[in-house]
Amino acid sequence: MPQLSQLSQVYLSQFLWLAIALGFIFFVIARGMVPKIQATVEAREQQIAGDLDAAQKARLAADETEAAWRSRMDSARADAARIAQEAKARSGRDSEAKVKAAADKINLKVESAQGKIRDAVASARAEIEFVAAEAAQEMVRRVADLTVNKEEAAAAVKAELNV
Repeated sequence: MPQLSQLSQVYLSQFLWLAIALGFIFFVIARGMVPKIQATVEAREQQIAGDLDAAQKARLAADETEAAWRSRMDSARADAARIAQEAKARSGRDSEAKVKAAADKINLKVESAQGKIRDAVASARAEIEFVAAEAAQEMVRRVADLTVNKEEAAAAVKAELNV
């Protein structure tokens, strides 16, 4: 192969051009592109760090807001429970007063009705005694053919009814 036989004559020039190409690549990439890439990476890292700091601050603010909200909600619940309890107590007192007034009204009606019943019982008893005395007087007259006056008949009926 003729290319291999010429290798001893041209290898130094090829090494020279290889060194020039590698040097060019090194200076172009190392001096031109790497700093840009590093600047981009650093800018990205700074952006990420800034975003993480902002997210942490936002999380802390959200936690504080949530704590304040929970505190307000607990306070509102306590107030609502207190108001409901007061309303319940007030309603209970109002209902109790109404029930007491109604009970008093019913008791007055019951006492009035009991008085009327006592009067009716007394009247009925007097009427029964009167009718029984007349019946007893009539029976004694028919059976024994005796005359008993009204007062004696009434006293005898009263004595029998009170036993």
